[in-house]
Amino acid sequence: MDDFTDITYKVDNGLAWITINRPERYNSFRARTVDELVKAFKQAWNSNEVGVICLTGAGEKAFCTGGDQKQRAETGDYGPSDSGLFEIDALHHVIRDVPKPVIAAVNGFAIGGGHVLHVLCDLTIAADTAVFGQNGPRVGSFDAGFGTGYLARILGEKRAREVWFLCRRYTAAQMENWGLVNKVVPAADLHAEVRAWADEILALSPTALKVLKQSFNTDTEQFASVGQMAYSHLKIFGESAEAQEGIKAFNEKRKPDFSTFRGN
Repeated sequence: MDDFTDITYKVDNGLAWITINRPERYNSFRARTVDELVKAFKQAWNSNEVGVICLTGAGEKAFCTGGDQKQRAETGDYGPSDSGLFEIDALHHVIRDVPKPVIAAVNGFAIGGGHVLHVLCDLTIAADTAVFGQNGPRVGSFDAGFGTGYLARILGEKRAREVWFLCRRYTAAQMENWGLVNKVVPAADLHAEVRAWADEILALSPTALKVLKQSFNTDTEQFASVGQMAYSHLKIFGESAEAQEGIKAFNEKRKPDFSTFRGN
């Protein structure tokens, strides 16, 4: 835990706080960030001092804005990792599989891959300043699997397709109304609200909570295999001229021109 550079991990009275600590990059993740998040979740999984886990972002601007597109533009990938692989699929699985409730404390932008992370958490508490949305089609990326199929289970097909096909930005109040956020509170009260929810959960049977979480997951586990196929295609697609236009436009702060690719 002392070797973490991209996240912080601390335990306070049964609640593990896992914080993405890259505020200068709007808490976007590179490969190292993902490796550290997986390790932190496994540490919380193994610890008998932890009954609830909270995932959040450092600072006031962002929860997580997905993959670090600056890193992607600089090196063509998300940087080095422990295994040599970009372990985002492992992160998605550990959030779902850890047998303890996971609360997303959304303190700012939850965009792209960061939006998917909060969707995967068991509960979401958001600051009234939080902003939600997808970004993949803007930057030559996508998340087919939990990011789409599971999202549709929560929002319904029409709303989920709107989120992905329009890439709009949504307020915390809108997401609470749609059922994607459990509660919205003033930004200054976010951590206290997470603490209050965690304390209620910590009074309950951990074995009962574990089995309940596993039961909830069973109904949507098929999206894991869909996601794995999508990642295979995403790697190939990421090297295409179309995807490169998205990355280049993002880093040049202009609108991408995908018009030449519509007939493919």
